[in-house]
Amino acid sequence: ADGGKVILCSHLGKPKGEPKPELSLAPVAKRLTELLGQEVKFAADANVVGDNAKAAVAAMNDGDVILLENTRYRAEETKNGEAFSKELASLADVFVNDAFGTAHRAHCSNVGVTEFVKGDCVVGYLMQKEIDFLGNAVNNPERPFVAILGGAKVSSKISVIENLLDKVDTLIIGGGMAYTFMAAHGEEVGKSLLEEDYEEYALKMEKKAEEKGVKLLIPVDTVVADDFSNDANFKVVGRGEIPADMEGLDVGPKTAELFADAIKGAKTVVWNGPMGCFEMPNFAKGTIAVAQAMADLEGATTIIGGGDSAAACNQLGFGDKMTHISTGGGASLEFLEGKDLPGVVAADDK
Repeated sequence: ADGGKVILCSHLGKPKGEPKPELSLAPVAKRLTELLGQEVKFAADANVVGDNAKAAVAAMNDGDVILLENTRYRAEETKNGEAFSKELASLADVFVNDAFGTAHRAHCSNVGVTEFVKGDCVVGYLMQKEIDFLGNAVNNPERPFVAILGGAKVSSKISVIENLLDKVDTLIIGGGMAYTFMAAHGEEVGKSLLEEDYEEYALKMEKKAEEKGVKLLIPVDTVVADDFSNDANFKVVGRGEIPADMEGLDVGPKTAELFADAIKGAKTVVWNGPMGCFEMPNFAKGTIAVAQAMADLEGATTIIGGGDSAAACNQLGFGDKMTHISTGGGASLEFLEGKDLPGVVAADDK
């Protein structure tokens, strides 16, 4: 609007340093042209910042927008190589990072470039929103503060569980990771997802919750099936009653009620990871119950921590009922772990 020249860069997929035509950003330039209502020129260049891209940038008029080719066409991108960082920086006076989804990775286009660009390096509006919501929720929440963790593995959520146990009033555990907690109490979990190496850790976390006065809830009943398919035969069983030849694919109705009750009255809710295999309608009820309970809250801040929970929320039609849906999967997880994100740290204006 003020006559600046905008050079956009991003990545798509994992070309691993090879210019794969199906991962070109050419279609993105077309779609951006429609969305912005002005032409977004595409700098087709297998080298990303090759002669073609440099010439296109040199020919820009005030107010023009150009999109560079997929930054991962260059093998150095994911290794944060200095040469490529310098090439990207040479095109611009100011660097704006608005890619929260890759903020947990130190790559050329979000971290390396900040060391060589002439002027300021700042975060964009989306990045600011993510930092405000996730940061405030975790470090300065309005209480009661309820966190809901689901998804497949305890191992990938260890640091999140530990960090949140120091901050929340209630921690709800569902999804595949719940079976490790059940097995830790000597309960049969059949063919359900299980990480035997983490059973002791699960008991340790339950003890930590007790010492801190945090309510830690795990499922009291489970929807079990004889196959990993929506057409499978399924039934609801109580806690510790999972048949040896069946697997848990969702939390049961009593658990859905228990979790929904725990969410009622909350002022801050953070949710990361579905309660079951929500992609299959027969095993989406637990995830729907949690989303519905969050959607029904009044005067509360409800945050969906990216990844599968964001997909579930949007797919099941609850997207517009949440205060904030994070655009980062791994990035929001690391934020909830209390880690510094390289992409955020690299910006001058924190």
